[in-house]
Amino acid sequence: MAGAVRLGLVGAGRWGRVVIRTLAGLPPLRLAAVSSTNPDTAARLPAACVQFTDWRVMIAAGGLDGVIVATPPATHAAIAIAALDAGLAVVVEKPLTLDRAEALAIRAAAERARVPVLVDHTHLFAPAWRRLKELAADLGPVLAVESVAGNHGPYRDDTAVLWDWGAHDVALCLDLLGSHPDTVAARVLERRAVPGGTGETLRLDLGFGRVAATITLGTLMDKTRRIRVVCAGGTLVYDDLAADKLTRDGARQAVDPRLPLTAAMAEFAAAIVKGGYDSRSLDCGLAVVEVLERCTRSLA
Repeated sequence: MAGAVRLGLVGAGRWGRVVIRTLAGLPPLRLAAVSSTNPDTAARLPAACVQFTDWRVMIAAGGLDGVIVATPPATHAAIAIAALDAGLAVVVEKPLTLDRAEALAIRAAAERARVPVLVDHTHLFAPAWRRLKELAADLGPVLAVESVAGNHGPYRDDTAVLWDWGAHDVALCLDLLGSHPDTVAARVLERRAVPGGTGETLRLDLGFGRVAATITLGTLMDKTRRIRVVCAGGTLVYDDLAADKLTRDGARQAVDPRLPLTAAMAEFAAAIVKGGYDSRSLDCGLAVVEVLERCTRSLA
């Protein structure tokens, strides 16, 4: 493929704006079009980027190599399938969908199109996480996983706390352990009204054979994103908010300083240039949806 990789973005909300800034720092990628109904979006766009108010019109207009879907999860399936049916590579923000049937429909469309598809479980692309997996392979086997993630908000009407926060941590566990959990349990530790909505703290217990993964997440805690992996030969900690993002038995480990989204977008561009279809990211996205559905049933 000659020239820049031309991308379209659907959705210019909080995460969409992060995508716009990230693409501006990656010269191989060019944000060629954005679908947003917000009139303030235009001021954030690079020169020659066209703004549409309807993503269907944007896709039909052509001139794109791929589409990034950064809209509420309930809308992901319709947009992703339309882009795939148009032969475009696709990035879908996490969670892939809120429904297994919709996730399967996206996978079916991807298998027809045979183009790159990436589910943006952003932390899977963090250099510190990639290095943790390499070290865990040497220090293994993994004995236990403990994860804590949350903040004071956001309080969303369109996505439950479980699906908003849990998608990242479940993806990390599946990626590290390489299998689906045998057992899944979820419970509410706290739920209360707060300014702006209702806050929750949840605990998820996932069993992978002899390995127990415990995830605490929610919108009633100070900002946290930390996962502790206990191996037979040592303990690894990935802390996205710490100066030392990866430690081994308390000692700092050197890692690539790139931000996770930067790494993800670079991989997406490389996949488009290479061409072809690799199901691994989409398979992970589907597996996360399946685990979160099991957690939802457990909460009920």
